[in-house]
Amino acid sequence: MSTPLIELVGLRKAYGEGATRFEALRGIDLTIERGEFVAIVGSSGSGKSTLMNLLGCLDQPSGGHYRFQGREVGDLDPESLARLRRDSFGFVFQQYNLVGNADALGNVEVPALYAGLGRSQRRERARGLLERLGLGERVTHRPSALSGGQQQRVSIARALMNGADVILADEPTGALDSASGQEVLRLLRELHAEGRTVILITHDPAVAAAADRRIEIVDGSIVSDTGTIDIDPAGAGAVAPLQRPPERSGGLPLSEAAGIAWRSLAANRFRTLLTLLGIVIGVGAVIVMLAIGDGARDEVVARIQGMGSDLLVVRPGAPGQRGGDATLTAADAEAVAGLPNVRAAAPEISGSMTLRAGLQDIRTSLLATSADYAALQNWPVAAGMFLQDSDLDSYAPVVVLGQTVAEALFPAGSDPIGQWVLAQNVPLQVIGVLTPKGATSWGSDQDDVAIAPLTTGQLRLLGQQHLRSITAQVERGADVHAVEAAIDRLLLERHGLRDFSIRNRAALIASVEETQQTLTLLLGSIAAVSLLVGGIGVMNIMLVSVTERTREIGVRMAVGARPRDVMAQFLVEALVVCGLGAGIGVLLGLAVTWGIGAVGTPVLITLPPIVGAAACAMLIGLVFGLMPARRAAQLDPVRALGAD
Repeated sequence: MSTPLIELVGLRKAYGEGATRFEALRGIDLTIERGEFVAIVGSSGSGKSTLMNLLGCLDQPSGGHYRFQGREVGDLDPESLARLRRDSFGFVFQQYNLVGNADALGNVEVPALYAGLGRSQRRERARGLLERLGLGERVTHRPSALSGGQQQRVSIARALMNGADVILADEPTGALDSASGQEVLRLLRELHAEGRTVILITHDPAVAAAADRRIEIVDGSIVSDTGTIDIDPAGAGAVAPLQRPPERSGGLPLSEAAGIAWRSLAANRFRTLLTLLGIVIGVGAVIVMLAIGDGARDEVVARIQGMGSDLLVVRPGAPGQRGGDATLTAADAEAVAGLPNVRAAAPEISGSMTLRAGLQDIRTSLLATSADYAALQNWPVAAGMFLQDSDLDSYAPVVVLGQTVAEALFPAGSDPIGQWVLAQNVPLQVIGVLTPKGATSWGSDQDDVAIAPLTTGQLRLLGQQHLRSITAQVERGADVHAVEAAIDRLLLERHGLRDFSIRNRAALIASVEETQQTLTLLLGSIAAVSLLVGGIGVMNIMLVSVTERTREIGVRMAVGARPRDVMAQFLVEALVVCGLGAGIGVLLGLAVTWGIGAVGTPVLITLPPIVGAAACAMLIGLVFGLMPARRAAQLDPVRALGAD
């Protein structure tokens, strides 16, 4: 005796608990052989649709046994149930349940997506089925452009896509006119004649008359059954015209999931635009903020490096002490200059002073130093010459002017070189004008200075014998820290106590870089908040999308989508949204950064912030898309199909 295709023993289904418990099916015993055409008849609420959901593995029974081809269905996990629906059942619904944003060809293809059939094979099969059902000229029409009868034929073609052995038709003529209804019944009879098992659910005795076997169900129990008729064994299950596609374990391909996501986003353009906006602003803001921060850092570091990263500055006062007694002398500077690996050492004193030339005067900073100062500070003259050693030896009354002082004292077109200026009623001859340096990072004008010989400044101008500082330049390739230690030992021996401090500009540059990096990260973090807000927006929209597409999810599960396929689809959709937003955000961020740089603000565009912002956007899509995706994957197929 052969194993029945379908065998139900004491099958029960109840809803609710306690006082609200309702028995929809009350111990159904039923056997259906392969190749039968069965009509299950009953009035509304009799339990016939519940029975069909159990037969199609869309729902789980509360008790009893359901065996399909001798296999206990109740022992199957969700993945195996999805595979059984995909390979063995084809569903024809009363409300068609077509995907609204896909055309007829795309709707018919859906089951083969989850069976792993290649795109070209899938399209060829779907087109062939539609042509067979008289829809060859309607393959590119969406459901809204098809009549009810045409939509039902698309539904039938979809049921046949994977070569299903069993066709489950739930009130397939209920929403059709009589002519279209008869056409659908004719198609079902043809499918039965090919060897398929057809189970028709209907409340209409006239429709049930098309079947060979009629089963009536009342209040969850079978009250009549005309019984199984003799079936030709050679014809039973002979479905040669439709070969089942080969199974692949990979599930829904990523490219197909991206295509589904794109169609869904295109169907709600305005909502998609609003969703993208948060990601676009977030990614763009991160790129702009980091570019501004990096640009500011590089400008500050460049200016400090322009003053020389190989310089050591000695100042009076012990380390950590603000100010201190003036103890440094010109002799200390000469001793430092004589140390190994010290190229030069420039002593410095300074003070504020008024310079006058003719009727023009300016209050400026007077710096008294040695001939090595210009080379140490990398500050060449634009005209004339800088101080010479002979100027210090002879206490020469000469001065070198910064650009700001020269422009203030001498009219345009007038050559300052050789002219005389008064400083504290001391006449000084201008021997050079320095190249412009501009403002410091804190806004001080570096060109507002006049430089005189150290000896002249000490004796005739400032009246200071002790130095404000000594700047030493380390030989190229020498160890700056070793030279710093040597200067420390030398001055400690000369002074007998540590009444001085040494500042290393290399350490200053590192400190500035670290500070600026912290500020840049702070700016980037502030910008990243908008990216986070955009991610929350993605999650909200995805949750709305799951709610709106609950019926579509149910259809996909009915035709064989596994929970992980559904989850992957919605995760990919979130990634597509964030990926698109990241791409637009990068372009916007680069455009804004270019605009900011064009107006003079220092900016620095580097690859890491761009890649990092885009990667964060994708990560946000993955994280914030996870909950909606899990929610979609956990939907119950039969409840999803019943959603409004």
